[in-house]
Amino acid sequence: MNLTTHYLGMELKNPLVPSASPLMHELDTIKKLEDAGAAAVVLHSLFEEQIRHESRELDHHLTAGTESFAEALTYFPEPSEFKLGPEEYLEHIGKAKAAVSIPVIASLNGTTPGGWTDYAKKMADAGADALELNLYSIPTDRGAAAADVEKAYLEIVRAVRGSVKVPVAVKLSPYFTNTAHAAAAFVQAGADGLVLFNRFYQPDIDLEELEVRPDVSLSTSADIRLPLRWIAILHGRIEADLAATGGVHDAKDAVKYLMAGANAVMLCAALLKKGPGELAVIERGLREWMEKKEYESVEQMRGSMSQKKVGDPTAFERAQYMRTLRSWTPVV
Repeated sequence: MNLTTHYLGMELKNPLVPSASPLMHELDTIKKLEDAGAAAVVLHSLFEEQIRHESRELDHHLTAGTESFAEALTYFPEPSEFKLGPEEYLEHIGKAKAAVSIPVIASLNGTTPGGWTDYAKKMADAGADALELNLYSIPTDRGAAAADVEKAYLEIVRAVRGSVKVPVAVKLSPYFTNTAHAAAAFVQAGADGLVLFNRFYQPDIDLEELEVRPDVSLSTSADIRLPLRWIAILHGRIEADLAATGGVHDAKDAVKYLMAGANAVMLCAALLKKGPGELAVIERGLREWMEKKEYESVEQMRGSMSQKKVGDPTAFERAQYMRTLRSWTPVV
């Protein structure tokens, strides 16, 4: 059974890739994921806010009071000579590369073009096989039109693409007015791959303490449907690889993503719930399903249920919406 796939110009032994999560903090866990069959790993994200905070904090401690004692200036090197927050992340990239033989993809969550390009280059120089740009922002400025927001995103992608030679994937949100147009624009801006979709964690209100608090709800298998639709629509229509993320809890979820057209299937919640060994269970289930249905390779099945290949292409569009509503029988 040939599970080989290609993602971001890399040949992967199978399409199963653990996505960015707390699992990536420890080298031992990354090794266990490789042992369980992971074809590559996406490290946890480096946040630009974290970098800026640590840099400001260090600058404050190094310079506080030095203007009052001129001789003190000679005791401290320039802040640039110190290892700041991102240095630990860069060291982690190098250690991960040394610990495993599979590709290591670094993840960056930035907010300004300068922040993206500076740290993207450092990640590539540290040995990352590819970069994943996590476009996670929540525009709240009423004066910023949708076109302005998209333009800012595209500038980031162009800037990063111009600063590194390694492959670049863009992790998108599902909230674009026209996802197909946005996807094509990101590819034109230099994205080698698209990851569909970013999972936005929503806050909750604590009614006892009257506080707004973060709430982490892990995905379920039902969450594959939105990415599934857009991967099926985009497959064969854009010149970029597609990675599916969200809702993969068993082999059948992975099969659906592959048949829609995904090059890689990313896992998170299932591994957080059951541990790295669950990846081996899902890979075994994928092999068993392919054998039962007489598929010889992942490439043979990839995109076989995309919009371009299915008998009724409208099933992924508005017609499906109307059909679904008509099929629902309410309880009276």
